[in-house]
Amino acid sequence: MCTINLSFEEMWEKIIDCDRKYDGLFFTAVKTTKIYCRPSCRSRKPKKINVEFYYDLNEVEKAGFRACKRCQPEIVESPKVVLIKSVITFLLNHYRHKLVLNDISKHIGMSPFYLERIFKQETGDTPRIYLEKIRIDKAAHLLKNTNQTNLEICYEVGYQSTSNFYKVFRQIKNYSPTEYRIKSQSL
Repeated sequence: MCTINLSFEEMWEKIIDCDRKYDGLFFTAVKTTKIYCRPSCRSRKPKKINVEFYYDLNEVEKAGFRACKRCQPEIVESPKVVLIKSVITFLLNHYRHKLVLNDISKHIGMSPFYLERIFKQETGDTPRIYLEKIRIDKAAHLLKNTNQTNLEICYEVGYQSTSNFYKVFRQIKNYSPTEYRIKSQSL
C-alpha cells in the first residue's frame, strides 16, 4: 500500500474541495458520528476539530468507525463508477429500442436529473449523446460489413427517423452513411 505524505491541513483542504484524486489514499473519520468517508464525499462537512484521518481502511474500521452510506468508501470502485458501468451496459443492451432518460433512470433506480448529471460528470457526455455514439458505431460496423441498405441499418440501430439518423451520423463520423460505406470499402 502506498501512503501519501500530506499534513492534516492539506487533507482537510482535499475534503473541503471534494477532491476525487485522493479517494482510496486516505479516509476522513468523524468522531461525533463514528462515520468515515472518501475525500470526495459530498455529505455535509464536519467541524474540523471532530475529524481524524486514516490511511488504511482496516485501521479506520478497527478504530470503530462505520462506512458512509453515501460515498461507500469500503467499496474499491466508487459507486459512481459502478453506476456508470450499469448505465453503459443498459445502453449497449437496449440501443435498438426507443429510449428516453426516464427509461434509463427507472432501470437504474434514481432520478433522471441526478443520473444525467453524474453520467455527464464521469463520461463527458449525457446518456442521450452516449447512446447516439453507440448507435452510430453499430451503424458504421453494419455499413462496413453488410449489404443492408441505409434505411435498414437506420431502423436496426434504433433510429425512428432517417433524417435524424443521417444528421447524427454526419455529426459523429463527418460523412453521410453512403460516403462512409464507399470510403470503408475502398480501404
